[in-house]
Amino acid sequence: MISHALMSKLHAFLLSAALAVALPTHANDTLRLGIDPGYPPMDVKAPDGHVAGFDVDLGDEICRRIAMSCQWVELEFSGMIPALQARKIDGIMSSMAITEKRMKQIAFSTKLFQFRSRLIAKNGAPLAATAQGLRGKRVGVQSGSQFETYAMKNWQPAGVEVVPYQSQEGVFDDLASDRLDAALLGSVEAEQGFLKTPRGKGFAFVGEPLSMGDHGVGMGLRQDDPALKAKIDKAIADMRADGTYQKIARKYFDFDVYGE
Repeated sequence: MISHALMSKLHAFLLSAALAVALPTHANDTLRLGIDPGYPPMDVKAPDGHVAGFDVDLGDEICRRIAMSCQWVELEFSGMIPALQARKIDGIMSSMAITEKRMKQIAFSTKLFQFRSRLIAKNGAPLAATAQGLRGKRVGVQSGSQFETYAMKNWQPAGVEVVPYQSQEGVFDDLASDRLDAALLGSVEAEQGFLKTPRGKGFAFVGEPLSMGDHGVGMGLRQDDPALKAKIDKAIADMRADGTYQKIARKYFDFDVYGE
């Protein structure tokens, strides 16, 4: 038979284990959000060093509504999911698309917004946003992005050289320096971060928007933190219902960024 002392120790162990499971994965009412500040106007580095942009404004408002403080953690985009799984951050707030592949690894909040994916290249270049139209060409994508996944699956087997970069700035630099023939990325990031800047002069969108099969952009979360997801989902719904979301969006865009 198990002694009373042993039973007490076992009970205490099981109780502490249960409490550990029940405790949130974040501490001190601080929500650590991963961000890669190289996607104007979504994620940018301000002159004074702090991060800013549409993602940041949305994240700060969500944190305010769930009575937590946002702590912005700068990371390379390709390292976001590993950092989340390793509990180095509590969420990803860096324009990460909700895809079937990612949903096998992490959870997502409800949709925050949805942009179209576009190819950009020199104005008038004899290219098309298809495998055949890009055969033998070098196309830049950001490593770890849905654009890399799409290009690797649909274009590379047909002879397109897909070139991954750790940062979107690296893609833009090589595109402007003629080391790439084209780049694949989100339409807003392409327009605001490149086409409307001096180095984007002479470049343009190629063809029609592409369907990546994603479900929009959401905040990436751990699958074992459903309570946090529920709070964030409610905050997003409330922001859209009371007009706060639309007010924030109008600071950056003159069209509906939420999508259908």
